Amino acid sequence: MAAIEVAGQRTLRLLIEYQGTDFVGWQIQAQDRTVQGELTRALQLLLQEPVCPIGAGRTDAGTHALGQVAHFHTHSTLPLLRLHRGLNGLLPPDIAVLGVEEVPAAFHARYSAIAKRYRYRIRTTKSALDRQLVWSLYQPLDLAPMIQAAGFLTGTHHFSACCNQDPLPDNFVCRIKECGWTLQGQELVFEIEGDRFLRHMVRILVGTMAEIGRGRRRPEGMAQLLESTDRTLAGPTAPAQGLCLVSVDYGE
Repeated sequence: MAAIEVAGQRTLRLLIEYQGTDFVGWQIQAQDRTVQGELTRALQLLLQEPVCPIGAGRTDAGTHALGQVAHFHTHSTLPLLRLHRGLNGLLPPDIAVLGVEEVPAAFHARYSAIAKRYRYRIRTTKSALDRQLVWSLYQPLDLAPMIQAAGFLTGTHHFSACCNQDPLPDNFVCRIKECGWTLQGQELVFEIEGDRFLRHMVRILVGTMAEIGRGRRRPEGMAQLLESTDRTLAGPTAPAQGLCLVSVDYGE
């Protein structure tokens, strides 16, 4: 449905970074602390009008973002620079607004997106500073079969075997543009880009590939898993703290 342009109303887009450790997720809730809730509070204090930002995706409790995107509508004429500075002054230390821009009324942070990119970090040695940003897995992992397994994910697939089905999605099909593992210092880093992602999908894929890296599964089993559409055949869901929403693509 096309957005209705309202006279005197602006549509603004936010680029947001946050550490998700102390949030129960993106989506606003009555009692618990959320990213959307903190942004709503700050925007309403600053603009003195009812505002609720809509995000590109609902990140889970404990999941982080380098490039979350949100939009909102406002009648305020506050200049963008003042709005940017004012928001960061009102937001808590674990949320930062990286950019603010005015966009056409038809823009929607979720529905205008054509792709999202996620990153997952595994560390096989102990880290004190990064313990809330990585999955600390104190076991050796063989990277070669994990890379091989990731190769089966590119393309269009039915991912019902690799998602949380509560609530039940209306569509299990996702197109993965690219994905793969790299070794970066002491970390194994998985990056994946696709047109859409299901609930816990990246974390279940990582949990499954970690079992492949331990030698508990064969890499070609990833293709068989996708064909099975059976969630009980996949590996465990990897912890939330290793996952980060890196960017959202709008084809601009």
